[in-house]
Amino acid sequence: MEKLQYISQGNTLHEQKLNITRALDNGIKWIQVRWKNAPGNELIKLCEISRTACADYKAVCIINDHVQLAHEVDADGVHLGLNDSSVEEARLILGDQKIIGGTANTIPDVLQRIQEGCDYIGLGPLRFTPTKEQLSPVLGFEGYQKMIETLRDQSIEAPKIFAIGGVTLEDIQPLQQSGIYGVSVSAQITKQPSIINEFKKAMI
Repeated sequence: MEKLQYISQGNTLHEQKLNITRALDNGIKWIQVRWKNAPGNELIKLCEISRTACADYKAVCIINDHVQLAHEVDADGVHLGLNDSSVEEARLILGDQKIIGGTANTIPDVLQRIQEGCDYIGLGPLRFTPTKEQLSPVLGFEGYQKMIETLRDQSIEAPKIFAIGGVTLEDIQPLQQSGIYGVSVSAQITKQPSIINEFKKAMI
């Protein structure tokens, strides 16, 4: 599984397409299509375009929240928030071969995701981020370390955990030292897609 995920940004279909294309052009291999409050027909169009583009670039295409839409466009999978459909429901719709990721903020959330059998966990936020309308309590580096240590102490095997929420290039080393597998990045890649190569170099 790729260690670097790009979560798309943009307030219009044009901005979303442009940012996804730039990320792919600069070597990203995992896109999560995320466009909150999008007009339904434009979101469908974006997901169709993104699915095709990711296939051309041999990149993974994950749809945020919308399980049925992920199924309809034959995306590689879906990412579910804590208030979205359950992993079990998504699995019934998408089948065993698709990727299902889930958000978590606390140890109980992580344990829930493990029990549900999701393929990866997006754990966060690392710090405040304006891309989230309803932000969960900020974890910070210490929060990640405590959670990873708790899982290890209890000999709990978790799926791959990605840090999310305001992650920047400078965070890679301390996050990996805490035991985090990978990162999901939005703002920094949107503003500077060429930084993708720097992220890849920084990740062990």
